[in-house]
Amino acid sequence: MITPVSYSVASRRSSIAAIAVLAVLAGALLAPARAEAAAPGPRTAKSVIQIWMWGGPSHLDTFDPKPGAGSAFTGPLNATQATNVPGIEIGQLFPRLARQADKYSIVRSVTHGINSHETAAYLVQTGNAPGSGAVFPSLGAIVSYFKGYRAGYSGQIPPYVVLTEAQGRFAEEGFLGPAFKPFVTGGDPARNPFAVEGLVAEGLSDERQRQRRAFLNSLDGFSRSLAGNPLMAAAQLAEAGAYDLILGEARKVFDLHQEPADVRERYGLNSFGQACLVARRLVERGVPYVTINSKGWDTHKDHFEIMKRRAPELDQGLATLLADLSERGLLDSTIVYWGGEFGRTPRVEWDAPWNGGRGHYGACFSVLLAGGGFRGGTVVGASDATGERVASRPVYPRDLIASILLRLGIDPAGTIPGPSGTPVRLVPETENRPGAGILSEIM
Repeated sequence: MITPVSYSVASRRSSIAAIAVLAVLAGALLAPARAEAAAPGPRTAKSVIQIWMWGGPSHLDTFDPKPGAGSAFTGPLNATQATNVPGIEIGQLFPRLARQADKYSIVRSVTHGINSHETAAYLVQTGNAPGSGAVFPSLGAIVSYFKGYRAGYSGQIPPYVVLTEAQGRFAEEGFLGPAFKPFVTGGDPARNPFAVEGLVAEGLSDERQRQRRAFLNSLDGFSRSLAGNPLMAAAQLAEAGAYDLILGEARKVFDLHQEPADVRERYGLNSFGQACLVARRLVERGVPYVTINSKGWDTHKDHFEIMKRRAPELDQGLATLLADLSERGLLDSTIVYWGGEFGRTPRVEWDAPWNGGRGHYGACFSVLLAGGGFRGGTVVGASDATGERVASRPVYPRDLIASILLRLGIDPAGTIPGPSGTPVRLVPETENRPGAGILSEIM
């Protein structure tokens, strides 16, 4: 006998969200398989962890310090941190990352010249300039297309996961459609439990979930009346898969209490550090693309006070992630890609109301690349003495994306079906400017 149970809006929303995830996955399986991308070179990378610094981090205060530029540019952060690679120095707030410099390369000459969040983020995430009429897919959606269910991925966790909040400035899936949307977790991995939207409901036990499912099924005469209908069979399959996510083994990847306490502490008991730990657990299970959206880097005001709070969390979480991936034998197969939509103005804005702030700056900024076959302990390109201009080896967003795709075994000159079905190149051809192109220096 089934005991009637109350069915709250929140729990109903969770179930629907999980079922929607499975519907997306079913769509991915049925997506047209018309893209070919025969990749040149060795195929070492299987996954990407993208650490997205939402708002744009200062290159001078992270990976391209300019201690000789004077206080008008450095502010109080006027020193550098020597690394374990002779000749490479980084910002003074990153002692842990300094000890891991042999594992990553710094690209100090990224440029696009756009100072607007929305258009810069779109360009960096897709490699395409805005204004073409079509919304191109992000790198994560492209990787999901080539490394997800169409390519034999069989995990219950969707192949493109965002921790913990969608960027929201454009549709990450673009014209590829909802089958390639990221699964956005919501919640906070530093809380107990990590309330992943659609999978984990605070205060609701597994047994209670099973009772509610049984009660719903007892009321569902509509499904029984359409027994044998192919569409209903597909819906029931999606529902079963959704409940496998809610009640099965797959959701345990988000349960950080399965990790030893010292491992969690090593990453840092804060949202960013714990998101890095979740990302490691996801790629360990074969998830092809994970984005960590780290907010709070749009530091127009009180920049240096914010850096003193946020930089230590970044330093601890990212350095531990690199070390942990390496210790587990995962760094060779996992690309770690750190950066934002642009940098910050090299010249500090001391006047009110900024009080020592830095504005948007797309003329020159830095990104970090590690793992997946990228050579560590290397600096690509350079900015000028004040960090205001590219001095050598300009790197454009399309160059970054093309390089990452190559390390994943995906030919950036390959195609995907465009909005009208006509094949569209994955990455536009590189800028016809001296020095531009893929990052052959670290490949």
